[in-house]
Amino acid sequence: MDRGEQGLLRTDPVPEEGEDVAATISATETLSEEEQEELRKELAKVEEEIQTLSQVLAAKEKHLAEIKRKLGINSLQELKQNIAKGWQDVTATSAYKKTSETLSQAGQKASAAFSSVGSVITKKLEDVKNSPTFKSFEEKVENLKSKVGGTKPAGGDFGDVLNSTANASASAAEPLPEQTQASP
Repeated sequence: MDRGEQGLLRTDPVPEEGEDVAATISATETLSEEEQEELRKELAKVEEEIQTLSQVLAAKEKHLAEIKRKLGINSLQELKQNIAKGWQDVTATSAYKKTSETLSQAGQKASAAFSSVGSVITKKLEDVKNSPTFKSFEEKVENLKSKVGGTKPAGGDFGDVLNSTANASASAAEPLPEQTQASP
């Protein structure tokens, strides 16, 4: 195996920027001056390429910003578009579709359950209303009501209630005939 192939298979850590390549090589492996010089040249070349690519990227980002400005696209619009696109991507996934279908079925089952519970409660209330105990209680309340309020028809509208209250207030404010005779 030649030196280039061996380099591809190495598991030694890759030196970081600014780190001396020669310092990271194990003590058992030594490089000749020629190999070290070649690696230094390659390192300098790669660093220069990275710098160039960074400059190109910055120029492209500036150009992109200028195009967006001319088109009237601002950050908020971009965010809205990204969210809409992201939501569209999410809703297109099979996991979302399965979850949505499952939740829909669960909602239908819950709705049916609540409906049946409501029917049961309605039936029970009707049963209570028709029970002899409730009828007896209802009669006692009606009797008490007629004793307290007189023989007025059940119900009445709001206007009747206001009029009767106003009449009761007016008669309480007027002095009784005995009170008017006693005063000189």
